[in-house]
Amino acid sequence: MKNQHLLTVKNLNISFKKNDAQYSALHGINFDVHKNEILGLVGESGSGKSITALAIMRLLHNAIIEGAIVFDGLDLNKASKKEIERIRGKKISMVFQEPQSSLNPTMKCGEQVDEIIQQHFKNRFSAKERMAKIIEAFDRVKLPNPERIYSAYPHEISGGQKQRVMISMALMNEPKLLIADEPTTALDVQVQKEIVDLLKELQKQTQMSVLF
Repeated sequence: MKNQHLLTVKNLNISFKKNDAQYSALHGINFDVHKNEILGLVGESGSGKSITALAIMRLLHNAIIEGAIVFDGLDLNKASKKEIERIRGKKISMVFQEPQSSLNPTMKCGEQVDEIIQQHFKNRFSAKERMAKIIEAFDRVKLPNPERIYSAYPHEISGGQKQRVMISMALMNEPKLLIADEPTTALDVQVQKEIVDLLKELQKQTQMSVLF
């Protein structure tokens, strides 16, 4: 039977060094994310959910990471920088807690998504084709008036709209795994529900896996 695990985290231990001392942040974390599955990682504030997510993305610096993080057959903890660059943002994407700090305030929203397309697809699409793809992506995450959002700066749109821009950015390359690191924390209750419902709907459409 074909392995249905997309991600396996096994005996994950994370510690940090400070003043010649080593401090343990996480110990003995184990879980699997199956293909076409939404998995919720639950814990109180400070329990290490975000650290786990950042370890999977290989975005933890100055950390000592032990154990296995196997994505689609590749142990990310042992992968080379080139291998990680091929995977991060393309096969694994992440939506962060605070969209305001994730978006560049000096760039229009459409330009920021355009950067992602150019980074991963080089010269495959013309500027006109890229713009059409971005507007289509904005429409897919149910942003009102996608053309306006494309030309808007982050401060000109609401918190919920910023998070939808971040989701469209994360899904632009059709990843196999989306990590949603408490993506509704900074939003009001009604918008929180809308974002959760949107992520569930997009998961059904794309059959990607989601680590929430």
